[in-house]
This record gives sequence, structure tokens and C-alpha cells, in this order.
Amino acid sequence: MISAIHTINILLPLLYFTTLIVYFYDFLKAEKKLINIKRVFLFITLFLHLFYIVLRTIAFDHPPITNVFEIFTILAITISFSYFLVELVSDIRGTGPFIIILPFIFQLISSLFIQDLVEVKDVLRSNLLGFHVISALLGYSGFTISAVYGFLYLVLYKDIKLNKFGLIFNRLPNLEVLERLSLYSAVIGFIALTMAIVIGVIWLPIAFPHFSYTDPKLIGTFLVWILYAAGIISKVFGNWRGKKLVMLSITGFTIAIFSTILSNFLAQSFHSFY
Repeated sequence: MISAIHTINILLPLLYFTTLIVYFYDFLKAEKKLINIKRVFLFITLFLHLFYIVLRTIAFDHPPITNVFEIFTILAITISFSYFLVELVSDIRGTGPFIIILPFIFQLISSLFIQDLVEVKDVLRSNLLGFHVISALLGYSGFTISAVYGFLYLVLYKDIKLNKFGLIFNRLPNLEVLERLSLYSAVIGFIALTMAIVIGVIWLPIAFPHFSYTDPKLIGTFLVWILYAAGIISKVFGNWRGKKLVMLSITGFTIAIFSTILSNFLAQSFHSFY
């Protein structure tokens, strides 16, 4: 099993790179024969990556969430899966290379530096903790993709304002579609983060009887959840749309990143055990 894990660890960045090249080539050439091939490459990569995660969990008796390089491989699969869901829902595929490059980078770093850790703290062996962390990362992956679509919206908006009708204009979806993709991604991220919060509420009292709800990471996560909830509600029931909505997505992502950095590296938190 260990040899299989090591082999897949080498194959994964190669598969992500191949998938990225296929998506990028299609972005440049827009050949019809690549329409379904791209999705097949992404599906195969996701399937093998999921198999790799399961193998690591079984072989080392803990979910791969114990250090930053294990977290990177989880980020790679959650970003890819979030994008795969968005592509299935929307059937818009011209934005793929701008997304797939992120899991490629994360998985490449993970594959280069990940270690086979057998001895870890008992709390890290909890499968419920694994579901909690993976759900949270899936949530932040959704927010990341939403921010990328927001950024692409602003780039296309600027090109249109300047009457620049080049490759970006010809290949990207129109502004309305980019706005919708940003919203879809934010909704996926919001649902996943909600699941992570629910699992955390169940698991925390069991693992940490004396934890505090004033923990910096709990506060930061709740603020991010509130921000995206307000944005989604404003879109569905209000008049928020266009540039205002994508700016909210980019702002929410920025706050989420700063919140994560501050709570992980600058504040004392019971989350620091992983």
C-alpha cells in the first residue's frame, strides 16, 4: 500500500499539469474535440486523488490533515472538486485554466515535501475531525473560485470599457455568466463551510471540554460565514448584482485569507494542534 501511495503521489502533479495543459490549449484554440476530453481528464485526476486520500488515511491511521503539506493536497482536491461541480452545473468551461493552475501548484508542493507520518496526536486520528477540516477547506475552495471568477469579471469589464476585444473577450463567458459562476461557487463554499461549522459544534465539546467560543479562529470563521450569507441573501432577495456582487466576493475571500493567517499564526488557538 505504501508503494502505491508513493507512486500516486508522483503521478498526481503530472495529472494536474496535463489537465491544466488540456484546458489551457482549449482556451487558446477552442477546438470542439476537446470539449469533453477536458472534463474526462479532470474526472480521472479527481478520482485518483480521492483514492490517494483514502489510501493515506487507511495506511497511516489518520486523515491527511496533520501538517501544511497534507493540507495542501486536500486544498488541491477540494478546489478541483468545487470547480468540477461548477462546471457540471453551468456547463461553462472556458475559465478552467484559471482555476486548475491552483490545485496543480498546491499538489506539486505537497508531493515534493509530504511525509509519511505514523506518530501523531490522538486527536488528529478522529475521522469526524477529518470531515470537519475537509468541509472547511472545501468551503474556502468555493470562495477561492468565486473570487477568481470575480477577478475575471473585472478584467473583462475593463477590456469592454476600453474597447479591447481580444482573446479574453472571445474566450471568457460574458459578464452575466461570470457573475453567475461567482455566485454558484460562493454558494458551494457557503454550504460546505456551514457543514464544517455544524460538525465542529458537535465535535468540539467532545475533543475540548474547556474550549472557548471566543477562540480567534471560531470568530473569524463565523464572520466569513456571515459575510457570505449576507451576500447570497442580497443577491437572491435583493438588488445586488454585477460589479457590486463580485467585489463582495473578492472582499469576502480577502477577509477569509487574512482571518485564516491571523488566527493560525498570530493568535493562540486550540486549532493550532494541526
